[in-house]
Amino acid sequence: MTIPGVPLFPVTVVGSWPRPSWLLEALRKRQAGQMTFEEFNRGADRAVVEALRYQEEAGVDIVSDGEQRRDNFYSFVVEKLEGVTLMTLAELMEHVKDTVAFDQVLRNLDAPAFAIKNPTVVDKVQPRMPLALDEYLFAREHTKKPIKVTLPGPYLLTRSMWVAGISEAAYPTLDSLAHDIVHILHDELIRLRDAGAAFVQFDEPVLTDVVFRPEVKERTFMCASMAASSGDPAVELASATQLINQVVDGVTGVHTGLHVCRGNWSRREDVLLTGSYAPLVEPMLGMHIDQLVLEFSIPRAGELSVFQPYARQREIGLGVANPRSDEVEPPDAIVARVDEALEYFDPGQVYLNPDCGFGTFAERILNTPDVATAKLRSIAQAAQTLRARY
Repeated sequence: MTIPGVPLFPVTVVGSWPRPSWLLEALRKRQAGQMTFEEFNRGADRAVVEALRYQEEAGVDIVSDGEQRRDNFYSFVVEKLEGVTLMTLAELMEHVKDTVAFDQVLRNLDAPAFAIKNPTVVDKVQPRMPLALDEYLFAREHTKKPIKVTLPGPYLLTRSMWVAGISEAAYPTLDSLAHDIVHILHDELIRLRDAGAAFVQFDEPVLTDVVFRPEVKERTFMCASMAASSGDPAVELASATQLINQVVDGVTGVHTGLHVCRGNWSRREDVLLTGSYAPLVEPMLGMHIDQLVLEFSIPRAGELSVFQPYARQREIGLGVANPRSDEVEPPDAIVARVDEALEYFDPGQVYLNPDCGFGTFAERILNTPDVATAKLRSIAQAAQTLRARY
């Protein structure tokens, strides 16, 4: 399906926008219990409006609320769900068998144990309120553009929220938790569709961790403190495919996407994952979603040629700008990258976006609003050139 009202080569975002310092302070107060959810949201309203204005002025066709109300792209669920608490990676240390080794993993990956927080299941999970409907409805009041809403994927949520030594009393296994997570996400997708959301993107960045670090079977770090897995990439990818398909089963009338990257918590490219999308293409194409939102602006993401055997089977949200760098990608370079993508996708199948968000973790801002805006403006200029050509 296509999104009504958007031009060819639509410009969009992956989700997050840098949070202003005053909002970060309010977030800390909220997490410390010094501010109510309602009080925090009244302040966050202003940040959302500012994020929308930046995107509109840059020429973005499908905007997001910048995830301004969220601590990060998945931990925000603690506000919306009963039975879940927020724990820093430092707090989770005592539940790791090899604390020294896990601490060294975090240090090697430039992942601050106190700044990155993980939602952890401590009781039966049930909705306290919709996950993102409130975010969408507020954004809808402040923009005429189509809106993308981002949600954590079911595989990511299940693996990150189930922590051995904490979660077993409520959910003896990951599968038992996955059942409830799927129903919560399915219901939220329907709510967002019915409210008019144009695009719902599910974030599953940990899939690259599954492929590129399968030897780590107990606990690893990519975007969260992860539960034990089978250690078999094929088994894990099959599970991820099954879960996302259960979430979207029977839901029509809303554009859906799957975002997979290699981590977005540090400006140090050497600590982020490297590897081609090749092992992931078939599993991703087995997911019943409209678009694959992928990073392709950086060499460590591999080549677009992995889609040669699967040409024109799905839309692509083509990552054409690095959210972690100061360099603004020239429009001509973006056009050249799109020309390469058009060997494997039709013009109507290509959306343009940065590789990832500009502020995945609230406390780890990866860029300034001015640089982020300049990058989006360059993408929009490239889109204009491509529209004239095609």
